[in-house]
Amino acid sequence: SGLFKVRRLPSSGLFRHLNTLQKQKMNPKKIGTHDGTFHCDEALACFMLHQTAEFKDAEIVRTRNPEILKTLDIVVDVGAVYDPATHRYDHHQGTFADTFDSQQNIRLSSAGLIYKHFGKEILSKVTGTEGETLELVFQKIYTDFIKAVDAIDNGVSQYDTDSRPRYNIPTDLGSRVSRLNPAWNDTIKTPDEQFKLAMALTGKEFLEAVDDLVKTWLPARSIVEEMVNSRHEIEASGAIAILPQSCPWKVHLFDLEEEKGIQNQIHYVLFGDKNDWRIQSVPLGPSSFDNRAPLPAEWRGIRDEALSQVAGIEGCVFAHATGFIGGNKTKEGVIAMARKALQLTGKGHLVASQ
Repeated sequence: SGLFKVRRLPSSGLFRHLNTLQKQKMNPKKIGTHDGTFHCDEALACFMLHQTAEFKDAEIVRTRNPEILKTLDIVVDVGAVYDPATHRYDHHQGTFADTFDSQQNIRLSSAGLIYKHFGKEILSKVTGTEGETLELVFQKIYTDFIKAVDAIDNGVSQYDTDSRPRYNIPTDLGSRVSRLNPAWNDTIKTPDEQFKLAMALTGKEFLEAVDDLVKTWLPARSIVEEMVNSRHEIEASGAIAILPQSCPWKVHLFDLEEEKGIQNQIHYVLFGDKNDWRIQSVPLGPSSFDNRAPLPAEWRGIRDEALSQVAGIEGCVFAHATGFIGGNKTKEGVIAMARKALQLTGKGHLVASQ
């Protein structure tokens, strides 16, 4: 008997498992959303659900029939119910006032709702990030991508004004999704087929935003954080910071300053630029043309040897007419320009006293 082993037949548990898989294949999960004219938010919501483990193969059912909606596994943007426990994610009911978190003041659309509840699972799968990095990506994608979809769907203006815009922007994501709806006199295209195109369009841009964030934005943030943490090695006040590697830095700097509670303490960022070095005054905001500490007025608009004579620093290349940026041939020279600028503007004293 030791030479032979009896092969065990599959257990009843295995049979049940195989039977369950077969039933799932024959009866896939179903995602419900409304029929008729579609919008950016539910197209993106449905795309995101297809990125989850539970709903990756789910059928999209577009209807407003409440009896049909009751039978579906998950419903978005229709049904007048928000109940995560039963996978109902509508935001049109008058009692709905939920935002992404306590820091946000824009009501969620169906895109925001699905992202809030499934976003981390999706991002973890797509990017492989986890822990603090995943949380950072989760927050940033909401702020920079999903939030605009929520705002537009809820009719929230970008600006606190009743003035008419000077021009329209017809190329935003929502406008492009809207144009995918069949025209009133189009007898060929069907709304359901066009909705699939809307899902693909919103999904492509969502994944591109995530990819850019992880491959470009995150590495740059690490470089800027290194710059911020080492700023006191250059100047005791911490008003001068040197980028160890050239990269986009402004948005990261403002984020990190807020996180670390050091707002307005860094006035000049220095970085290499091909064969020269640059000194740039930190703007008042990411998109502002005004700066915390423009270069001294007596330097502005002057170049090369003339600037070196005025500044008393060798190797000067230029100082922009507005004072937002300047250059020197060497790292030592650009550091000297930053220190001299702090002295002439009095900014070093102000930072040191904060």
